[in-house]
Amino acid sequence: MLLACTLWGATAASAASSWHAVAWAAAPEQEEQSQEAAKERHELYFKIINFTLLAVALGYLLRKPLAEFFAQRSEGIRKALEEGRAALEKSQAQLEAVEEKLKHLEEEIAAFKASAEKEMEAERKRLAEESAREAERILETARVRTDSATRAAKLDLRIFTAQQALQLAEQMIRDRLDEAARERLVSQFIATLGSEEKRN
Repeated sequence: MLLACTLWGATAASAASSWHAVAWAAAPEQEEQSQEAAKERHELYFKIINFTLLAVALGYLLRKPLAEFFAQRSEGIRKALEEGRAALEKSQAQLEAVEEKLKHLEEEIAAFKASAEKEMEAERKRLAEESAREAERILETARVRTDSATRAAKLDLRIFTAQQALQLAEQMIRDRLDEAARERLVSQFIATLGSEEKRN
């Protein structure tokens, strides 16, 4: 390819030279203008040829590194796409799992509420029964204490009544008995004790 470009440049240069010769012979005034134009064209051709040669040389030299770069770049893009696809599938699976949980969440909440209400009702009944039993125990204890206090009061009242009756009887006996009657009673009592001792 380099040889072809060189040949093309030489052909173009010779064609330009021959054209110069014809133009120079035709008009001496246009000779300077045509020489300048030919010079500019000649320089343009050389610039094109140089650029083409440089591009071909760079393409040849950078062919392997560019191929490796683009291969690595395409491999990196392919890996990134695969990772993105895997992450997308994973996130979709997680989203489906969350949606499934959300579907059953209302049912679970309703079941939890029903269970909590049953437990609260059972606890309320248990507390009511326990309170009733405790109240019954308290009432029974109060009855027992009241009965005991009543019996004790009745007993105290009987004792007090008996003591008062005894004191009253004693007072009445004292008032009715004179000294002689007392002596007679004491002697009868002593005689009764003596007869009891003889029997024993």
